[in-house]
Amino acid sequence: MANEVVVVMVPFLAQGHLNQLLHLSRLISTYNIPIHFISTATHNRQVRIRLHGWNPNNNLIQFHDLDDPIVTPHPIIPNTTSHPNFPTHLQPYFNSSLLLRTPVADVIRSVSQTARKVAVIHDSLMSYVVQDVCLIPNAETYIFRGLSVFYYFCSTNMNLGRELPFEPDKICQLPAPGESISPEFSEFIKLQYDHQKNHVGNVYDSSRIIEGKFVESLKRDQVNGKYHWAVGPFNPVEMDSDCLDRHICLQWLDKQPARSVLYVSFGTTTTFTSDQIAELALGLERSTQRFLWVLRDADKGDGSVGVKAAGPSHEKPLFDNYQTLHSTCRSVGLPEGVAGRGLVVREWAPQIDILGHLSTGGFVSHCGWNSCMEAMTAGVAVATWPIHTDQPYNAILLSNVLGVAVVMRDWEHRDELLTSVMVEKVVRKLMDTEVGEAVRKRAAELGGEWRKSMADGGVTHEDLNSLISYIHK
Repeated sequence: MANEVVVVMVPFLAQGHLNQLLHLSRLISTYNIPIHFISTATHNRQVRIRLHGWNPNNNLIQFHDLDDPIVTPHPIIPNTTSHPNFPTHLQPYFNSSLLLRTPVADVIRSVSQTARKVAVIHDSLMSYVVQDVCLIPNAETYIFRGLSVFYYFCSTNMNLGRELPFEPDKICQLPAPGESISPEFSEFIKLQYDHQKNHVGNVYDSSRIIEGKFVESLKRDQVNGKYHWAVGPFNPVEMDSDCLDRHICLQWLDKQPARSVLYVSFGTTTTFTSDQIAELALGLERSTQRFLWVLRDADKGDGSVGVKAAGPSHEKPLFDNYQTLHSTCRSVGLPEGVAGRGLVVREWAPQIDILGHLSTGGFVSHCGWNSCMEAMTAGVAVATWPIHTDQPYNAILLSNVLGVAVVMRDWEHRDELLTSVMVEKVVRKLMDTEVGEAVRKRAAELGGEWRKSMADGGVTHEDLNSLISYIHK
């Protein structure tokens, strides 16, 4: 056999999930284990273009480009009071993943002929796709669960009709089962359940440093002996500061005082209305705080990774009378009174580098799990603004459980316009009050504690070693 053990990654067709398993590929490859990363040609291209913090072009990571299924996309509809916040425009792409069952199995069978053992780490949302792995004698599956352990803990107990061990005011801020996703996506999730029985264990992009009690609770509740490995952060925490080709926003951050800039970004699945964009812009302007705002439409699902995505229907309220800066990079400056202390970037931006920059002091976030992980490991406090799925749970975890966030928008008022008055108030609270300073200090302390746990002998490093040892069995 050419290889003793190989790992096959099967990510879900969404940027956050692709990103996580590619970062996990980096971690596992440091143990000199070959990685086979399987996705469509479009999504492999997307995740590689957006990757930063390390170079995926090493000899241990091989990408397998599958043919792209034919998809009829839905239009992007900005979040409104009359439309669910869930990104339903991506559902056709989610459904198209079901067509990958045969080509994924073919790749895994081919790989299995060159190794003693194949460990298939697949997204929980690709369980249907990998169902044929059980027919390959020298292959076994591991489920990657891409959301917070807190989310799985809460949703599992809610679905079983159990009371959550939190104060009533915390519980009322959590969505009811199914409330934060669309009915179509709920059916897609249910389709995966019958194919989640034969896996070895569960792999989380998390750490016992932040979610140990929830990991242990899930372990106690499972009577089928599955393993639970919390081996995050998957994302790198040490950046290459000597890179010559630095993004324009990093060059701008270089000129700002330490911990003075508020970073504002809502991930790859959120599109706001014109009115909400205008209120957010006005609140940031009136806060008098420095800020870096990534303003772009949600991903379309077709692999468009570049850029200025905001359409004409909701571009005008923000950009009337705004002067243009760095037009070649599709960035814009703010009105005369704010120029110099604010920058809006209308393209995808290198978030890990931004959060790790010395000038970044806070983060207004939708609380997607990638963003939460990247913020916490960088030691950056968050102002929470959850939109859908696990995000309301993550917001509670950060603010009420871990104490590293303040609340900008709670789930109960998700369908209301968040006014510039509230934006200004919360931005000032995080960046310029004693309460905010305490939260920012706690975030920095937690980040330091977490990074120490990744060194030899630390609890996070030990969980990773345990996973690697099992893969080698």
